[in-house]
Amino acid sequence: MTVLDDRPASALNGTGRPADIRIDLRLVADMVEPGSRLLDIGCGDGQLLYHLTHEKNVDGRGIELSMDGVHRCVKQGLSVIQGDAETDLKDYPSGAFDYVVLGQTLQAMREPRAVLEQLVRIGKYAIVSFPNFGYWRIRLQLLLQGRMPVTQRLGYQWWETPNIHFCTIADFVDLCRRCGVSIERTMILDRADRVVSHKHGRLANLLGEQAVFLLKRR
Repeated sequence: MTVLDDRPASALNGTGRPADIRIDLRLVADMVEPGSRLLDIGCGDGQLLYHLTHEKNVDGRGIELSMDGVHRCVKQGLSVIQGDAETDLKDYPSGAFDYVVLGQTLQAMREPRAVLEQLVRIGKYAIVSFPNFGYWRIRLQLLLQGRMPVTQRLGYQWWETPNIHFCTIADFVDLCRRCGVSIERTMILDRADRVVSHKHGRLANLLGEQAVFLLKRR
């Protein structure tokens, strides 16, 4: 697989200034048009929302399950409420946002298909990122050790992990097809957080440690 940019994705942001947010979040931010309406689901401490609000004048909202996360966001002046994506997204009207973001959370959902369908219903675009369980190091750990893999991005033991539905890039692409969701853009990241491909074929499924997708309902 050819590396498209051999600098770590964390090195620079879109304006050439040093990045101050998590790498996959910066890639998400680069997909968002200035002045857009955006909902960040599972927004954590508000890194992405804060960045987009101040750098791209985005009208951002957030949902976070943890009250501690909500309090941290509110202290920064962000519009974030406590909520559960699996039960609360149905209350949002269709087309309410230009972008809906679900970062590194899909695998922790009880009903990932239902959540994906809600994302593309309430947003013109959905941006989804997740760790790839088809990554070659994970396959190798299973093959050689015969135990559930523990990696930098999947750092939990099997009995304590919040992740319920692990998936590969190939699995996610298939789910999008089944749900009538169009993949508008793909970014595959390697272990060094470099974007190594904009395709989601077999090689990406083997060599990509995580993926970021821009989606739209057909």
